[in-house]
Amino acid sequence: MSTTTAVEQNPLADLDDWDDFLEGRYKEGKSEEEFRVYDATATPGVAEFYRLNHENQTVDYVMEREKTYFSLNKGQKTIWEAAEFLNTLVDDSDPDTDLTQIEHLLQTSEAMRRDGQPRWMILTGFIHDLGKCLCLYGEPQWGVVGDTFPVGCAWSKDIVFPEYFAKNPDRNVAKYQTKYGIYEPNCGLENVHMSFGHDGYIAEVMKPYLRDESLYMLRFHSFYPWHKHGAYDHLCTDKDRSMLDWVLKFNQYDLYSKGHTKPNMQELKPYYDDLFAEFLPPTLAW
Repeated sequence: MSTTTAVEQNPLADLDDWDDFLEGRYKEGKSEEEFRVYDATATPGVAEFYRLNHENQTVDYVMEREKTYFSLNKGQKTIWEAAEFLNTLVDDSDPDTDLTQIEHLLQTSEAMRRDGQPRWMILTGFIHDLGKCLCLYGEPQWGVVGDTFPVGCAWSKDIVFPEYFAKNPDRNVAKYQTKYGIYEPNCGLENVHMSFGHDGYIAEVMKPYLRDESLYMLRFHSFYPWHKHGAYDHLCTDKDRSMLDWVLKFNQYDLYSKGHTKPNMQELKPYYDDLFAEFLPPTLAW
């Protein structure tokens, strides 16, 4: 891969710019007139982000990143330590928010708690973005966030900015351009190599401890071509389809729970200490 500048690697001013893009693009209940235009002219930073993502997320890249990170050799951390580590992503110069990453996580999990969701789902809400610490390991934005998609088979037209796959080297590998590619029909999403990012990483961290519903929420919450548009059903099993409702339920909180009210950490910490202890060991491999 060619060497690029930090600006080229990181076209978004802040990772929250991607979250804002998602809310505007996928929010339910809007009239046709309210949908914004998402093209390279209207959203140049997001378009540049997806250009880099789509040109660089190759089979070879994904396999190499999985080998690097799915071995979980970045040391042991508690959940609080991992969240504090993520806090260093906050840009102190950002005028739009003074919320820490922990406070953003708490907004998601507290919205679930208010609605009486099960405790395992509240935990999932709190931890779902912890994989964004990949940025702090030196990974570029396009390898951390963004809509995810399978690699090693034909790209769906429902992937955002599909035109940017034109310069992806996998376009020149005939097998990767077929419907099933390197997979078997109905092989199951758990056996599919997704474009690399925070979703797959946090799911690997939590795989020994959490139930399948939670792991699907973690691994596939950015797989919008599947859970928004119904793409890639030919790779799915009945289990995948049964998990879809949970992923959709999770995404309503992920997209629309963020606000400007600061959660009270002092009041909430005992509840989350108990929650973490119920499902997880004191420290986890990252």
